[in-house]
Amino acid sequence: MNNEVIYLDHAAATPVDAKVLAAMQPFFSDDFYNPSAPYAPALEVRRHYNDAKHSIARTIGAKSDDLIMTAGATESINLAFSSVDGHVVTSNIEHHAVLAAAAKCASATYVEANEKGIVSARAVAAAIRPDTQLVSIALANNELGTIQPLRDIAQALMDIRRSRLAKGDHTPLYFHTDASQGFGQLDVNVSRLGVDLLTLNAAKLYGPKQVGLLWAASSAVLNPVIVGGGQERGLRSGTENVAGVIGFAKAVELASVHRKFETDRLKQLRDVMQKRLSDAFPDAVVSGSLHHRLAGHLHISFPNLDAERVLFALEMRGVLVATGSACAANKGTRSHVLTAIGLAPRLADGSLRLTFGHLSTEENTNTAADIIIEEINKEYTRAAN
Repeated sequence: MNNEVIYLDHAAATPVDAKVLAAMQPFFSDDFYNPSAPYAPALEVRRHYNDAKHSIARTIGAKSDDLIMTAGATESINLAFSSVDGHVVTSNIEHHAVLAAAAKCASATYVEANEKGIVSARAVAAAIRPDTQLVSIALANNELGTIQPLRDIAQALMDIRRSRLAKGDHTPLYFHTDASQGFGQLDVNVSRLGVDLLTLNAAKLYGPKQVGLLWAASSAVLNPVIVGGGQERGLRSGTENVAGVIGFAKAVELASVHRKFETDRLKQLRDVMQKRLSDAFPDAVVSGSLHHRLAGHLHISFPNLDAERVLFALEMRGVLVATGSACAANKGTRSHVLTAIGLAPRLADGSLRLTFGHLSTEENTNTAADIIIEEINKEYTRAAN
């Protein structure tokens, strides 16, 4: 492999920002105290921890008392689903963590996304039953980058809640979203989105891995997934990850400050790559909505191409890309998202997901485009012989 790596898989993982690492550093060794201890140094650590939670909450328009810190998005999602014991509604293109959590519920309905990967509010509303207690739709799809119409879905659910109350039916109907993939490129405010439960993940924001949160409206009734010492209002026991949460807060702050500039920059790089690949391969198909997708996402499929072979060839030349989500790729299976949107196998098996981020520049984007075009041509030539 080349010494210089061009990383185009920011949707899977991001490097910890230097400013985030600097903010975390003192809490590994100097200010190591357990924030639940009664003496002064520990109380000071507790203050820093609470300040970090307050900073995150302020950014998303929430109260810090309504944040439950978790070990990443997967735990957050599981905690969100702990709020229900009845029917749930989600979509057939959700992250595996949501699909697995839904499968454990009493019953679940999986709304079909359209060919652009959009889940309509009408389809969600049609799936609601009298015993439905939770709807979970991601803010943006992790493979396609498609941004979902959460406000429209939230309004539809509000109408159903009002109808229930008018009949004297107090069955809860919570709206959860995993906003991990969209934060940093989209405005994430719990009131404007209209959700009751929201998941975030520091690892997608140039923060530390295994640090996440669940914001839960005060009306949401949750059941703890992890019990023990009663931390996080008894909803997530375990000694607080002080360094991780402080790093999370710094990552959220940086993402919010630079969101407009970074979104514009990533869109320009994404569009350069898309044009170069589409010009070189006119039969290539860009999946997802071209008008409602994350700025840093490009999902493109090449007919009758063995994308797995291309992925390994690109790695040998120092270009790191994905064929789908990291979860699906690790299992060696065809992406459930591509199957759900009806992408033909001849296209789905020739798909690359290119996601841009802090490590992306105009120079390395063009270099990567050169290499990708060359390796795809090589694979087509090999397959034809």
